[in-house]
Amino acid sequence: MHLTYVLMSAVVTVSVAGASYAAMNPERAERNAREVASQATCRTVDSAIVAYVGLHDEAPRQIDDLTDFVDGDISRYRIVGGLAAGPGCRR
Repeated sequence: MHLTYVLMSAVVTVSVAGASYAAMNPERAERNAREVASQATCRTVDSAIVAYVGLHDEAPRQIDDLTDFVDGDISRYRIVGGLAAGPGCRR
């Protein structure tokens, strides 16, 4: 095999590895995953509010009213104007 082929293969391999690492930035991937999870949790809290209203014919007064409708910690959320407010919410 010619030395130029070996060198060209090495250059291509290194450039692909560098591009792959840049595309798969672990910190950015984690930040994006947390943002998506927060948005999903916000929608879950909104759904719990709807379920609460359907069951009790009135809006929940505080976030603790929703603990029976949601698995997990929703303590960082609050209810504002009948909708969830907190991480990932657009209000």
